[in-house]
Amino acid sequence: MDPVQIAIAVAAIVLAIFVISAIARAIQIVPQAETRVVERLGRYSRTMQAGMHLLVPFIDKVRQKVDMREQVVSFPPQSVITSDNLVVEIDTVIYFQVTDARAAVYEIANYIVGMQQLTVTTIRNVIGTMDLEQTLTSRDQINGQLRTVLDEATGKWGIRVGRVELKAIDPPVSVKDSMEKQMRAERDRRAAILTAEGVKQSQILEAEGQKQSAILKAEGDAQAAILTAEGEARAILQVFDAIHEGDADSKLLAYQYLQMLPEIAKNESNKVWFVPTEFTGALKSISAAFGAEEAPEPLERDPERGTDRKSRITSALTDPAEALRLAKQEVEDATSDATDAGTRSGRPRDPNAEKGQN
Repeated sequence: MDPVQIAIAVAAIVLAIFVISAIARAIQIVPQAETRVVERLGRYSRTMQAGMHLLVPFIDKVRQKVDMREQVVSFPPQSVITSDNLVVEIDTVIYFQVTDARAAVYEIANYIVGMQQLTVTTIRNVIGTMDLEQTLTSRDQINGQLRTVLDEATGKWGIRVGRVELKAIDPPVSVKDSMEKQMRAERDRRAAILTAEGVKQSQILEAEGQKQSAILKAEGDAQAAILTAEGEARAILQVFDAIHEGDADSKLLAYQYLQMLPEIAKNESNKVWFVPTEFTGALKSISAAFGAEEAPEPLERDPERGTDRKSRITSALTDPAEALRLAKQEVEDATSDATDAGTRSGRPRDPNAEKGQN
């Protein structure tokens, strides 16, 4: 081949490559959730949305690709002074979304830096009017104020601020120590209060239980006493009815009364022993029952001691031992008298005496 043909072939190849590259650059495929700002001869032409687009080679140019999804930007900690002159470190996180690609490209050079600086100044203005306690407890209020200010300022940039969050608020170390001590003391106080309340409730419940137990025990004792009294009353009535049905005379009653006297006198713990007034009547009944003659008893002198009877009674009232001895002596005398009367009553009766009595 001659040189002319070679040159023509090379030119054709170069032209083909140029045309292919131009066509490739002219065809633009925009992915979803992305826009591209197109300039024609240095001026804004249009914004290409998702899909395939054709550009005029060497005339149209893509200025910037803009992501239309919601984005998250975390800013480094910023030192902020509160109203009580304490320096706190605050980290912020901003959620924003580009709504107008043209404004985001042409209204501000770098909207990320612009939002960061705007956030810092707004935080300092808001925190400067609050003390440390309000700053720690008013996050929602601070977030709302930051979002309002940023949304108003970034609206002309084609950006919508969704949320602004304070990621961390770090007070000074000394303040942290004081806060920890305060919280520990508060927890100890609450624990002591809860413990005291528990002890109080326990004591109240225990007292209520003792009260109910005492009431039930008293009711049980009362019922038992009532039942016992009723049983004793029924027993007395049955005995009384049995006595009346058996037609017991004074002889039997006097003999039974006499048998109980030694049992009463057996108890050594009795310091004072009272002789009932019916004692003489009982002896008379025994003597009359067995036909014994009543022996005259001296009223003024005791045959054994030769002392005045009234003085013995007076000394017995003042001396418990003497009273016990006197009572036992009376019981022994009464028993011996009853024995003698029974012996005499067992002798054969004298018919002449009975006739004389008739």
